[in-house]
Parts: sequence; C-alpha cells; structure tokens
Amino acid sequence: MSNFEQFHLDFYQSNYTIEDQEESCNSYGSDKNFCESRKSQTEKQPVGGAFVPSDMLLSPQSYTGQILQPAYSPDTPSQLGYADGFDEEPPLLEELGINFEHIWQKTLTVLNPMKPADGSIMNETDLTGPMVFCLALGATLLMAGKVHFGYVYGMSAMGCLAMHALLNLMSDSGVSHGCVASVLGYCLLPMVILSSSAVLFSLQGIPGTVLALFVIGWCSLSASKIFTSALAMEGQQLLIAYPCALLYGLFALLTIF
Repeated sequence: MSNFEQFHLDFYQSNYTIEDQEESCNSYGSDKNFCESRKSQTEKQPVGGAFVPSDMLLSPQSYTGQILQPAYSPDTPSQLGYADGFDEEPPLLEELGINFEHIWQKTLTVLNPMKPADGSIMNETDLTGPMVFCLALGATLLMAGKVHFGYVYGMSAMGCLAMHALLNLMSDSGVSHGCVASVLGYCLLPMVILSSSAVLFSLQGIPGTVLALFVIGWCSLSASKIFTSALAMEGQQLLIAYPCALLYGLFALLTIF
C-alpha cells in the first residue's frame, strides 16, 4: 500500500516551473511571440493551478450581499407586512359577525316595545340571538314535558319565508332572509318568558290565555316596530303586526297545549 501511495505522489509531482519554461524559450530560440503568449496565459491562471471556469469569475456587477441575506433593493415592495398585519386584523368575534353590544341593544328594544328602534342596527343579519332564543324556547318546553324542538324550528323557517315574501311585496327597498330571521328570532324572547312560566304553573285556563294573548301582542308589536323602522315603512305597522301575531300565536299554542 505504501508503494502505491509513493507511486501516486511521484506521478503527480513535477519539478517543471515557469522559470524552466522561460529558460527553454531562451535557450532553444523559440518564437518570441509564442513564449510571451504562454507567459501571459500562465500569469492569468489562478494560484494553486485550479481550473476556474470563465463564467464563475467575478464580474464588475458582482453580488454584494451577505450569505443567506439577499441584498435590499428599494424598487422591490415589501412582501406582506406581517409585523403590522396582526395588529390591524379585527377580533375573531367581529369576523364571525358576533357583536355583543348590538345583541344587547336589540334585546332591550324587544323588551321595551315603546322604545324607538335603530334601523341601522336592526337591519343586520345577526342570527346569534335568534338561535339562542330558539334553543331557550325548546329547552323551557322540554322542562315542561314537551319535546317540540322540531316544531319550533319548522315553524320558524316557514314563518321567515312567509314574512320575507310579504315584506318584499309591501316595501320598496326589499329585505333579505337574514334580516327577517334576525328580527323574528329576537322578538321570540317574550315567548321564552311565557314558556318559562309554563314550567311553574299550567296555562290552560283564563289566566294562562290572557297571559298568552298579552305575550302575542308584545312579540308582534316589537317585530312590527323593528320592521317599520328598518325598512322605512311608516304608517304600515298594523299591517305588519297582523301576520306577526299569527306566527307568534302558533308558538303560544305550543306553549299552552
């Protein structure tokens, strides 16, 4: 093995130098131009004898940045601005359309039928409150021994479709399905109070009937007030209150019987 390594070193070692090349050129009288060209080629070669391709040599417009750090160019725009992006994003509840302040204002508007309604707030398609009130109505009916979740959601869906068609015929601007469902769902809150009272005592009698009629008028008056303020239908509140009373009368029948 040592003989092979010695042979390998001897094979690649050479005592030939540039001075020997110049002496050979001078001694043998070679062509002067040929010797000068050889000398210029040897001077241009890099130190160590390593071959470097011409395309890898440094150009005048070479890369001046650091390793793994690209050079900054003022012409290139910033990518996305992640540092300030998270601060400018809205809260998660706002992206989901849940605004507790508006929910509280709508609830107070329903509880107080004489309070003027804000049309800009009531025209929103907020379904958080209606879903909670529908679940509360079904839960209170369940506590009274009545499993009517399917009836509650079925009558709610049919009532929203019927009211949507009626309001589009009566109003000039029109109304969306979400707005109708939101208003009718929020005005279902007095009916939840009626169903809660049915858990404590029976409503099948004159006091229960009177209480049910009062709650039906409460719900229909609140819904008609909100619809007239949101759709600018002044003077048509009684026309809107009548179909609303029919819808909430069905919920009252479920509560009583």
